[in-house]
Amino acid sequence: MSGALKDATIRVERPAKTLRELALDKAREAIVNGYFRPGDRLVERDLCAQLGVSRTVVREVLRHLESEGLVANLPNKGPIVAQLDIDEAKQIYEIRGALEGMAARLCAERSSPEIVAALEESLTGIRNSYRDNDMTAVLANTTSFYQTLFTMVDRHVAWGVVNLLTVRINHLRSMTIKTERRGIEGPAQMSKIVDAIRRGDGDGAYQAAMDHVAAACAIAEAVLSAKTSAE
Repeated sequence: MSGALKDATIRVERPAKTLRELALDKAREAIVNGYFRPGDRLVERDLCAQLGVSRTVVREVLRHLESEGLVANLPNKGPIVAQLDIDEAKQIYEIRGALEGMAARLCAERSSPEIVAALEESLTGIRNSYRDNDMTAVLANTTSFYQTLFTMVDRHVAWGVVNLLTVRINHLRSMTIKTERRGIEGPAQMSKIVDAIRRGDGDGAYQAAMDHVAAACAIAEAVLSAKTSAE
């Protein structure tokens, strides 16, 4: 047996994710899905027990979540789940509208059956997830829809910008997708984007994308305003 073959048989494969990354995913998911709610204190000792990791890992996770805008560190209070701010939400939707409208227009101008098929697949996943009341799958399929919109027209830089906002966007989506009739109206609005792309209608695709974002923004504003009033 050669030396190279011997090395291959005993090599330890690196886990796909480190313990810190796994803990970060769980903590982020708990915030986005509402297990931890805006304003909740995040006590290190409790998180260690809940996540089953060391305090060192918990501190690293909290620092990362703070950099993403999901956690705020308040004087004399410590880390809490960040409150969602209406003005900040509006800015996020403004960025979404500009970038998604651009990507939808480019997809229409590309006139690619492959793009349409990929978008339809994600849209079917969204509808099925709403039917099954699986909000986690709704978010995952929605992310897949927009990833297709950007990457299949080679707008990887724009998708990178969207990815930087994805956590905050999903935090907002986790609220808007649960509102009445969103499971019907949201996919219907996204279907208009796909229909315009199928027709090669760049202006129509741009406007459909903008309309969808505007509707989501209005819902988010209403939800956040109601939360503020209740407090």
